[in-house]
Formats: sequence, C-alpha cells, structure tokens
Amino acid sequence: MGFFKSLRGNQPDTIIGGENSHSYNPPSGSASSHRPSDQQYFAPPPNPPPGHTEYPPPPGPPPSHKFEDDPPPYHDWTVIPDTALLPPPPSLGHEASPAGNASLSEADRAHDWCRTYPLIRPHQPAKVHHEIVSSGNIELVKPREFQGTLSKAGLGSWKGSTVPGSRDACLLGSLPSYFALPDSPLITGMKKNIYFEVKILAYGRGRGSDASSLALGWCALPYPTWRMPGWERGSLAVHGDDGRKYVNDTWGGKDFTGPIYAGQTVGLGMEFSIPDAPPEYGSLPAQTPSIKVDVFFTRDGVKESGWSLHEELDAQNDLGIDGLDGQYDLYAAVGLFGGVEFEVNFRRDRWLWQPS
Repeated sequence: MGFFKSLRGNQPDTIIGGENSHSYNPPSGSASSHRPSDQQYFAPPPNPPPGHTEYPPPPGPPPSHKFEDDPPPYHDWTVIPDTALLPPPPSLGHEASPAGNASLSEADRAHDWCRTYPLIRPHQPAKVHHEIVSSGNIELVKPREFQGTLSKAGLGSWKGSTVPGSRDACLLGSLPSYFALPDSPLITGMKKNIYFEVKILAYGRGRGSDASSLALGWCALPYPTWRMPGWERGSLAVHGDDGRKYVNDTWGGKDFTGPIYAGQTVGLGMEFSIPDAPPEYGSLPAQTPSIKVDVFFTRDGVKESGWSLHEELDAQNDLGIDGLDGQYDLYAAVGLFGGVEFEVNFRRDRWLWQPS
C-alpha cells in the first residue's frame, strides 16, 4: 500500500531501482531550445534584401472580373444643349397651293422633258454680252404658251399683259443675269448680286373664279416654259397668289410671305459670296457649299424677307438646289397665268429698292 501511495502522492520524482533508489530534480534554467536571457536580440533589416524589386498591382480588376451588379453610367439629364447653335429646322412644304395648281399631266410632261434635256453647262460669255447685262439692257423672250402682249417700254424696261383665262407661261431673260464663269465669287473674290423688279398693274379673270397671278424667280436653262418658275429643277420663285417660295418644288411650296396684290412692286434678288468658313479637310463637296447663296425679296422698295439657299432641307420631300448654287448661268423668270397687267424693270435706276 505504501508503494502505490508514493506514486499518487506529491512526492519528488523517484527512480525505482531497488536499494539504489534516489530522488531526481530537473536542472535549473531554461531548456537548451530557449533563447538565453543574457543573449542580445537583433531586429530584421527594415528594407527588402538586395536585388528585390516590388511592383504595384495593375490598375482595375482582373480580366475575369465582371461588374454584373454595377449601375449604368450616370448621365446628367439636367444639362440641356444650346439649341441656338443648331441650324434651323427645315421648312415644312405643302402638298398643294391653296390658290392655283396645274394639272398632274402637265407636271408629268415637264418631268419627262427635264429628264430629256439636262441643264446646260456654263460658258464664257462674250465681253459685249457681259456689258449688256451689267447695264440692265436685258430683253424678255415670249414662249409659245404666252397669250397676250409684250412691248419694250425703255432700256431694260418691259410692259405686258395676258388675256383672261391664259394658261401657265414663263417669260425668260434673253441673257443670264448671273454668268457662272466670270461672276463666280470664287474667281473674282467679290460678292455678286442679281435683282429685278415687277410691278403688278392689274389682275383680271383667270382659269378659275378670279384666278390670275404672277410669279418672279430665277432659272437655269433649259426650262419648260409652260410651267411656273420654281416648279421644276434649276429654278426658284416667289408666287404672288399664295406668297409661298418654291425651290425646285413641284408640290405646294413653303410658307414665306403674303400674297402679292395689284398696285404693288416686288423684287427678287440673289447674292453670291464666298462661304464664311472654308470646307473642312476631308469633307465631301456635297456637305459644304462652295458658294454661299442668299435669296431676298422686296415689296414696294423695302427688303421684306429672304432665305439661305443652303438652309436645312427635308430629305423626303425637297428635291435639292441643283442649278441654283452658283455653278450654272441664271436667267430672270416671270411666270403668269390668267389675266395680268405688269411691268418688268432690269435697270437699277428704275428700281424702288436701292442697294446700300
């Protein structure tokens, strides 16, 4: 019993070996694997070892990372662009005039005629012809559709009348008021203005109830003279019955001014000039006009309104400005239908409106 008691008790460790049994205590101090208390301690060097280079991680997420839960980019909808810097919207055209309209068969005949006879390329005029035009001594040529009288009232001045019920007819100048080759601002470096005036003395009865009127415009040749100016390619005009402008427009024109009444004198001019800014490098010729063209309208000696020939066009309905952009010779045109008494003046000293 005393043997087991010595094993369970809190006695010193005993080597059991018979009569040589004795007590054993561990050596003093820490184990050999522990740092001695009197040994000096050194910290690792602060910098990486020689030859070691640290590179920062690449920006952004790894290629395999997907932002499936990220919101779409933020757009500040409160920022509204300055619409004053944008070009004006295209004018809306009409399908028909509220006043006089020609038949569809006449329109189809004119379209076929224009496809058969393309516009004539400009030519260098003789010096005498250029001088005649500069002096305003232009004559009016009567087409075979014209029904009435036409006489010369002076140098560059004409007086005429049509009979009641007359069909459409277009009087044309004998010489171009604008010669594309010698008058182009790209050649002269200067502006070129063309202009003439028409006075409506009286309206008579026409093809409808009091339907008669006059239109003044500009045409490139050849032009179907049984059509009012502005209705076919290479022409523009302001029509007196509805006050609308027609630019290669076989439909109903676009709102422009008020009707032209008997007793009024109206004029139509075009100004050709060098564009405000040169074409950008690499731009297509059709995207930038080579000549700037402005059209203006006067009534009783006062400039009333106008438009830029290169204004925004309706891609679906507008037929473009072919023949009118300074690349072709342009002739004065006076369209008539019904009974009209009128005067036409090409001489500057006879105009009510005087250029500044």
